[in-house]
Amino acid sequence: MAVTIRHCSTCGDERPFERPPCADEHGDLCPELACADCGAAILIAALLEPWQSGPAELPAASSRAA
Repeated sequence: MAVTIRHCSTCGDERPFERPPCADEHGDLCPELACADCGAAILIAALLEPWQSGPAELPAASSRAA
């Protein structure tokens, strides 16, 4: 199990985080991490599903003659 160092808001310091067993069968790509000291969990994933595109670009504002 890979360990990474991240800030734990519960512990208030940098702590080792591990990937817990994944019920969704993501394996090593699981976006969940748990603090090895206190067990606090974090999610490290994009908010968009892979099939969704990013935010739509707004159309350029047309310049108005004053």
